[in-house]
Amino acid sequence: MARIFDVIEYPNEMKDELVHRFPERGIGDYRIGSQVIVRESQSAVFFRDGQALDMFGPGRHTIATANIPKVIDFIGKAFNNRTPFPAEVYFVSMKEFTELKWGTPQPIIVRNPGVGLGVALLQGFGTYSIQVSDPQQFVTQIVGGKASYTMDDIDDRLRTMLLSKLQDLLGETGAKSNVLEMIGLTEELGAGVRAKANADFAALGLTLKSFYIGSLKPSSKSAQELRDMGMLDMNVYTQLQAADALRDAAQNEGGGAGLTAGIGAGMGIGNLMQQATSGAVAQPQQRQQAAPAASGGGMPAVMTPAEAAEVLRVSPEDVISAIEAGDLKAKKLGSAYRISKKALEEFLG
Repeated sequence: MARIFDVIEYPNEMKDELVHRFPERGIGDYRIGSQVIVRESQSAVFFRDGQALDMFGPGRHTIATANIPKVIDFIGKAFNNRTPFPAEVYFVSMKEFTELKWGTPQPIIVRNPGVGLGVALLQGFGTYSIQVSDPQQFVTQIVGGKASYTMDDIDDRLRTMLLSKLQDLLGETGAKSNVLEMIGLTEELGAGVRAKANADFAALGLTLKSFYIGSLKPSSKSAQELRDMGMLDMNVYTQLQAADALRDAAQNEGGGAGLTAGIGAGMGIGNLMQQATSGAVAQPQQRQQAAPAASGGGMPAVMTPAEAAEVLRVSPEDVISAIEAGDLKAKKLGSAYRISKKALEEFLG
């Protein structure tokens, strides 16, 4: 026979717990006169046969008084006011859950009007906080019959909702502001995400109390990621990869000089992207016309494999093969090769 409970309470602090079921397994047998004790930071939802009958606020509630009429009416008709009856109580934490983390697992592509390729990849992270606003709705729609429901159980779902709203908002903002301007609007963007997400959170019985953007910045691997998305041709990608190599070299140990080099590399990326959209990248026919002039003494002092390929009238892959075979001398910076004019002349001679 099931145990008959005369006192129903959950004195736990519920630090990371949103909902706790009493009893945790099976159903409890209660009777007229049983006491339901709800802490100040809690609310309790009373269930019978899977149906939510009533909700208790903070305080002591006796299952025999008129202050819980739905329960009394149900019990009186079914059990003649005397027989113990099976039921469950779900204790819901009503405190605000703060310092919850969010972040972009993948960069978000946004418009970047008037700058470079006109697009950018942004990454960000920050914190948010939530609070249960409708305990009965939250238990019936989300928790179900679980003995305990914690933040870990719903965290992924909430982050997905937030990132969807952030991506939508960045798309709208990017139509009017470039990336640098958006980075300066983190307070406004945070408020915008809260406004967009309120209805979705309310549908779960929750309130999004706060959403803060701790950092919003361009992705550090934008060249590779843009190429993977099919947004860069090979020639522009090679130039951007070279700029990435300079940036990576600048991040090595070297104090203030490294910092200056890093700034220069970043500016170089922007200039190269600007050239790509303004038509500075030559068409194949133009490159063929420029090749004789380069071989006649107009070679740059330092060349990329693609530039050396133009002089030699071969593909960049042929140049890289010659470098790897040891026939053509080159310097490797990060993942990119650089070829001096002297080395190319020796190779030709």
